[in-house]
Amino acid sequence: MGSKIVGRLLVLVVAAAAAFVAWQEWTRRQAAALPVGIVSGNGRIESIQVDVAAKYAGRVRTIAVREGDLVEPGQMIVAMDTAELEAELAKAKAKIAEAEESAAEVTADIVSKESQQLYARQQFARAEKLLGSKTITRDEFEEKEAKLRVAEANVNAAKAKLRSVEQSEEVARAEVRRVQAQIADSTLTSPVRGRVLYRLAEEGEVLSAGGKAVTLLDLSDVSMEIFLPAQDAGRVRIGADARIRLDVRPEYAGRARVSFVSPEAQFTPKQVETKSERDKLMFRVKLQFPPELIAPYIERVKTGLRGVGFVKLDDAVAWPADLDRPFPPPPAAPSVVPADAASVPATAPIPTPAPAAAN
Repeated sequence: MGSKIVGRLLVLVVAAAAAFVAWQEWTRRQAAALPVGIVSGNGRIESIQVDVAAKYAGRVRTIAVREGDLVEPGQMIVAMDTAELEAELAKAKAKIAEAEESAAEVTADIVSKESQQLYARQQFARAEKLLGSKTITRDEFEEKEAKLRVAEANVNAAKAKLRSVEQSEEVARAEVRRVQAQIADSTLTSPVRGRVLYRLAEEGEVLSAGGKAVTLLDLSDVSMEIFLPAQDAGRVRIGADARIRLDVRPEYAGRARVSFVSPEAQFTPKQVETKSERDKLMFRVKLQFPPELIAPYIERVKTGLRGVGFVKLDDAVAWPADLDRPFPPPPAAPSVVPADAASVPATAPIPTPAPAAAN
């Protein structure tokens, strides 16, 4: 019994190895059949990963998405618990109300003291006239003058108190704005249109400041990275026309552009001294799908799919017919979705690239 199992495993291993060799041979022949001025390299579909993280430490109250969900920009992803912040906000608003009441009291006190100041000024003016006619004594005149100085000082002190109360009110308003901003930041939203790759936290967990809750794939930034030898990478132009063929649908090719060529070799021998060794240098080249061409396929984009990227080194060279066949438009969504549709697995892997009209 054991020998039969071992024999079957050996057959499977041999079959897998034969399929791999056949695939490599097919890829080599496809590359060898390319016109002069077009080069190719193996790669896989990739997308930028975006981490949705808590700005402040706190407890996770709600996570509104699951792995695999498609999210839109501004969609709520995570809601942090804000009970303490709501209490701080109420406290800050109470301080504003207290400061407003104090300002009203001080304003009324200023009005009263200004009235006293006006009366003291009138009494002092009358005393000056009476002193000139020798009707009152010098002591009586100085008494009126002292009362005027006291009234003026009282007014100045009340106005200073009002300024202090107004500053306290502004501090309380600033605290309200701070807490409100912190409460707003406690609702984590998606910055991109993408798919949930990882759900890194669960409801009830406490996250530190900067703690990650969800990782998204930005499906508006989809690309493939290939590696080209130095003699080809040196001739690649940023913005050059490119095509991408996926292993799952090799009969089609999606349009792309060269968006990046690495300034440094990715694979190098230990010593680079001879021309043959320099020819082994490989440079990373990024082929970017235009976002507007990805949009119709947003529901079907899957990162990790393997394929081959093709790049034009010479713009005058025409694409071969097999590399100029755009992907077909995605099928229209059904108008009625069965109640148990969520339990039916998807069976048709449709790749990433652009619609027919755009290629």
